[in-house]
Formats: sequence, C-alpha cells, structure tokens
Amino acid sequence: MALLALGINHKTASVEVRERVAFAPELLSEAMQQAREFADLKEIAILSTCNRTELYCSAGIEGSRALLEWLGHYHRLDPDELQRCSYVFWDEEAARHMMRVASGLDSLVLGEPQILGQLKSSFSLSQEQGHVGAELGRLFQQTFSVAKQVRTDTAIGENPVSVAYAAVSLAQHIFADLNSSKALLIGAGETIELVARHLNNAGVKEITVANRTLSRALALADEFSGNAILLGDIPDALAEADIVIASTASQLPILGKGAVETALKKRKHRPIFMVDIAVPRDIEEQVAELDDVYLYTVDDLKEVIEENQRSREDAARQAEEIIETGAHEFMRQLRSLDAVDVLTAFRSQAEALRDQELERALKQLSNGKSPEEVLTMLARGLTKKMLHHPTIQMRKASAEGRTDVLDVVQELHQLGEQQQNGK
Repeated sequence: MALLALGINHKTASVEVRERVAFAPELLSEAMQQAREFADLKEIAILSTCNRTELYCSAGIEGSRALLEWLGHYHRLDPDELQRCSYVFWDEEAARHMMRVASGLDSLVLGEPQILGQLKSSFSLSQEQGHVGAELGRLFQQTFSVAKQVRTDTAIGENPVSVAYAAVSLAQHIFADLNSSKALLIGAGETIELVARHLNNAGVKEITVANRTLSRALALADEFSGNAILLGDIPDALAEADIVIASTASQLPILGKGAVETALKKRKHRPIFMVDIAVPRDIEEQVAELDDVYLYTVDDLKEVIEENQRSREDAARQAEEIIETGAHEFMRQLRSLDAVDVLTAFRSQAEALRDQELERALKQLSNGKSPEEVLTMLARGLTKKMLHHPTIQMRKASAEGRTDVLDVVQELHQLGEQQQNGK
C-alpha cells in the first residue's frame, strides 16, 4: 500500500464540474465506505469544499484508476472526463500536497485559514468512522503540525484575505458607500460569518442572516445587531437587500430567477449585487440574465483575489521551505515504520535460536558434561546458526554481482571500522 491524494480544484476544473463532484456533508460517511470497498482501500478521508474535492487514501498501485471509476459512478460522471481535470499524487508528493492545502498555499486565496479547519473536520469524521489507520493518521498529524508552523513562522495569514474578504471588497468597488447598504446573507457557516465580519468592518449596518436553522441564524445575527430569518422568508427580505451573499451546503439552488424578478419589481429596479460562494451553487445561474442584477460566483472573484495574493508571495516562499522539510520528515518517519516489522522478526528469530541452544546446553549439563565444554558448544552453536543463512545469502549476492548487499552487511556490522581498528 502507498499514500495517494486524488482530486480536482479551482485550478483544474470549472465551478460546473466542481459542484457535480462535491459531496453533501451528510453523505460523506457512506461515500467513504463505498470508496473503500470499490477501490480496495486500506484507509480513506474525503475533503469536499467549494473549491476542491480531494480523496486521501492508503491504496494499491491501481488505486487511482479505481477511485476515478468509483467517483464517476458515484456522481454519474464519465471517469475519462474526471481524469482530464484531476490530479494524482503518491507518497511524498501526496504528503507535500496535503501540507500545501492545509497551509493555504493551494487555495484560491493564498494563505486563507478556513481550509485547515475543513481538513481537521475531514480527519475527525474519517477517524470516527474507522477509515483512518497508522499511515493517514501520521500524515494528518504531521500536516497539522506543519500548517501551525507556517502560521506561526510566516506572515501568510496576517492580511484578511479570503473568498469572503474578496466578495466584500468587490462590493466596495460597486457601491460608493456601504454605510447605507443593506445585506442579506444566506447561510450561517464559517464563510458567511467571515462575510458578516468584513461587511460590518466596511460600514454595513443592516445585516439579515437567513438559514435553515433559525437558532444558528440568530446566534450569528446577534453578533452584528442584525436580523435572523428562515430560508423560506428570503423572498420577503430580498426586496430590501442591496447586497446578497450566499454560502450554504444545499445540493439545490435556494434562490431562483422568479424570486429575484419579483424583488426587483418591488425595488423599482434598484440594482442588487449578488455573490454566490457556494458549490453547488445557491443562486440559479439564470439570475445573471436579469437586468439590474450583478451576480458573481467564486470563479469571478479571481481578479480581486489575485491582487491580494501578491502581498503574501514572500511568506508563501518561506512556507514552501517549511513544507518541504515537513514532507521529508514525514517520509523518514514512515520509512522507519517499515523497519519495525523486520526488526521484530529478526529479534524473534534470534531469541528462538537462543532458546534452542540454551535448552540443549541445560540438558548437556544435567547429563554431567563440564560447564566449560557446554559453554564452548553453546557459543559455537549460536554462532553457527546465526551466521548460516546470512552467509549463504552473501555468497549468492556476491556471485550475482550484487555488491550493494555486501556493503550493507559491512555497514550494519561496522566491519570496515573493525578492520581499521585491528590495524
């Protein structure tokens, strides 16, 4: 088995493809079990966000193709189509990729911090369901340690740069003064919380939070002296909103073209600025066809985000060095695990030979042989049996020209040093 990271992200696939490959949170447990059985995986964890879907696995050599087939079957997509927009990393490259993801270096917004929390949630769920073993467990822990060091030792997270920040920044370009603007936020997760915080800092005083669960909407709205409503109340609130920003985990659009048309009539066609951060989308794409609506998706935020990325490039270079060291250290730890089984077997074999020779020596003592003679036979017997198979294998290797085997034996037993000391 080897470590495998397979996925698609904002760099390799359009939002249309990403939303089709996204996993609903409530279906992740079942999906991981299906993937393990279909692709014969030892371990698996799935990360699914608005900008990426990634599968981290302990898999055999055919694991990547089998996973693509399963992913296509699960989401009703052609595996060949998925392959064209996917990426695959093995072992150290897989470890390096996960560390870059956790540190925000592979994000749409360079250095954004939310992805680390999402990765931790992915790990926790997989661990709870029994899909994480020694290899992935060590990889996740090393990844979290590296990401923490990146945050501590570099300036990657100093500026408030995120998809949420980019959305609010774009609103500031469109509206001359946000102080008089009213905002409707759809959803109440981490991204919307960040949006609310940035809007509040930008001067927006009237914020309404719409969510499937009213208690969560109330908790967030109270932080900013705002209003809380249920998703079903959105059509009534829409006519008052100048800014609409949506980010939920819904698998179907929450806001349709008809509701927006009705709101525009009530507003006497005063424009509405909308940003749909969700994948799958919360706002029907046909809404963009309406006059007086400025609808942007996560892909449309790239220009704003690219400006902010430049401020973090120096920190990113420092982060890459930390990640490189972290990936090497992880692989060193992983390789050291391979020696454990060999060392255990080697010790067991030596102890078995010792016990055999000791039992034989005790019998000889009880039969009246002298201690000196028994000790001599014990030493000779142990030496002969311990060296028998290594001697045969060294002669065979030498005959086949495999001098590397002889070099390893010399290194293991420090034979060269003994010869020098003997001189």
